[in-house]
Amino acid sequence: MLDIAPAATRDGRTWTPSFLLSISSDTCIGCGRCHKVCGRNVMSLMGLDEDHNLVGLDDEDAEIERKVMVVSDPGACIGCSACSRVCPKDCQTHGAG
Repeated sequence: MLDIAPAATRDGRTWTPSFLLSISSDTCIGCGRCHKVCGRNVMSLMGLDEDHNLVGLDDEDAEIERKVMVVSDPGACIGCSACSRVCPKDCQTHGAG
């Protein structure tokens, strides 16, 4: 785990990043709002099959029950938390990393 030091905003106020750690597949409705506000491609849309296994949306053999967002590139997250502010289900966990 990294020690993240508080940073400063342009006018000198302190700000501590809060990185996206996980997305609950039980709660996520796959609406994609979080993905739309993220300019870093931290998340991607995947399918859940009837056994709740993650499958790619292009997997022709999979029977997708529903779609969910997953953290696909956690290292790209800058900790702005924009994704959590637009999530209607509050299904994301954020923290120091």
